Amino acid sequence: MVETIAETHGVSPARIALAWLLHQGDDIVPIPGSKRRKTLEDSMAAADVALSDEDLGALDAAAPRGETAGPRYRPEMMRMVRI
Repeated sequence: MVETIAETHGVSPARIALAWLLHQGDDIVPIPGSKRRKTLEDSMAAADVALSDEDLGALDAAAPRGETAGPRYRPEMMRMVRI
């Protein structure tokens, strides 16, 4: 879904994901990737993406609130993470 909307807008899927997060309210703060300058510039441009109500509805349906929560890594990978 994200890829389809990104193609429609002619931007990266990451930019669409960040644009969608920016529409979620003032209590949601997207954390963009910034390892490379190109990635950071793409992420910052998310603020300029104008998502339609249809876009937002499709993205909301693809990632319903509360349905995408969970651990970052699978249990076997968590054993490799030092806390």
